[in-house]
Amino acid sequence: MSERPERRAEPTHPMIRPHTEVLASGGRDRQPPPPTGPPAWDGPPPPHPAPLKVSARERMRQLPHQVSIRWRLTLTYAALFFVAALALLLVIYVIVGWAIEAAWIGSYNPEVQEVLTKLQDAAIDAARAELVRRSVMVLIGMGLIAMILGYVVADRALKPVAKMTATARKLSESNLAHQRIDLKGPDDELKELADTFDEMLTRLNLAFDSQRRFVANASHELRTPLTINRTVLEIALTDPEASQDLKALGRTLLEVNARNEKLIEGLLLLARSERELAVRKPVDVKDVAATAVEQVLPFAEEHGVTVTTDLARAGTVGDPVLLERSVSNLLENAVKYNLPESGKVWIQVGMSDGGAVVQVANTGQHVPAYEVNSLFEPFRRLHADRVDSAKGAGLGLSIVRAVVQAHGGSVTAAPREGGGLVVTVRLPGR
Repeated sequence: MSERPERRAEPTHPMIRPHTEVLASGGRDRQPPPPTGPPAWDGPPPPHPAPLKVSARERMRQLPHQVSIRWRLTLTYAALFFVAALALLLVIYVIVGWAIEAAWIGSYNPEVQEVLTKLQDAAIDAARAELVRRSVMVLIGMGLIAMILGYVVADRALKPVAKMTATARKLSESNLAHQRIDLKGPDDELKELADTFDEMLTRLNLAFDSQRRFVANASHELRTPLTINRTVLEIALTDPEASQDLKALGRTLLEVNARNEKLIEGLLLLARSERELAVRKPVDVKDVAATAVEQVLPFAEEHGVTVTTDLARAGTVGDPVLLERSVSNLLENAVKYNLPESGKVWIQVGMSDGGAVVQVANTGQHVPAYEVNSLFEPFRRLHADRVDSAKGAGLGLSIVRAVVQAHGGSVTAAPREGGGLVVTVRLPGR
């Protein structure tokens, strides 16, 4: 039986409730909670079903697709050598008979001619048998040498392809400007392929540079006028001579301006998240989640939502700022789309199958299973009939998915029994 974990100290903040029932062994040894309780770990994925038995003929058909091209070329060279050697052996086999027959030329009496014919046939049979016996041994030895030479030739012929593969694996957004194949050698088909690949890398680098410049310019050009608008509106609202109607209009415009700022910030963050990570360092997801909870707590208090935490150490490698933003987005979404009163949000962090796992669940309206996957699309909100956008622009889960995928992880969502949503993020362990 698994040991019962130590009970955590009650936090000072009234809106945070620790979840003391830490799930052991990935949640496999614990009974599922009631529909109104916190979610249980979904644990490791179920084992794959046993593969169907494949017949010997089907395995033979699949064999060519499982052998590398290097070995296919090696076997082709060896097979061609064997065919040529067998053809040569057959020709020599026939020539030996002709040569012995040509050596027995003369005019003898019939008795002697009959004896000589028998001797000639015996000599031909003996010579051919000895030729076959010795040739088979030589053929086996030369066949092994042919396979070795064929492997060496195939390896040498595929070396440019291996260089192109190694270069492609090293490519990233940070080294795209200077990483090239630069294949040396004759102007053959492989050299042409490598040069074409280098030209494609140059075009990709120009496209990435253009995108980076656009994001940087958009970040400045879009934020500046909104900041000016916010400043002007705030000054206008502080004017004691302003009428109540003007102040009401100013507050409305401030809300619209704040939403536009948040929309632009989300779009820029989404563009940044979909690019390769510029920062990779060891991160404890527990610390990231704790910071995100502190940031979202005032928002949860405002909506009357209780946050229950169950945070254990979970190490990964990546950008802590992006990871913190993704966890904050999950918590903000869980608070926004919660029950009008006495809502609850649960966040759990821990290790499962060697990777870091973050799970956020919330009470709320029923979420149809067929709607879950579409929630990760940009600008997608659950209720299509909502005309107001006070709850957000629909970029939160899109940013989460982009950040998680940039870290080599995965994110899944499922309807929670009793209403609400359960979102599980899996990240590679460090």
